[in-house]
Amino acid sequence: MGNGGKMRIGIEGARELEIEIDDLETAAQDLETGLTDRAIVWITDTKGDRHGIVSARLAFVEIEEARDRSVGFGL
Repeated sequence: MGNGGKMRIGIEGARELEIEIDDLETAAQDLETGLTDRAIVWITDTKGDRHGIVSARLAFVEIEEARDRSVGFGL
């Protein structure tokens, strides 16, 4: 399984969708395949909700991998 993080998807008409995803690599590959097939791509977020994206209406995709955001003192 790939790294988790956020995927921000721009859709024609100045709309954006931001989804937290466990496997960014697979989601990115699914979107690429969907662009070629001109299909609806289904992406499941970290809560288990599914989002259908019409690939023909994609404007951009931005991927932000999860980072260790721990705060504290290390030894």
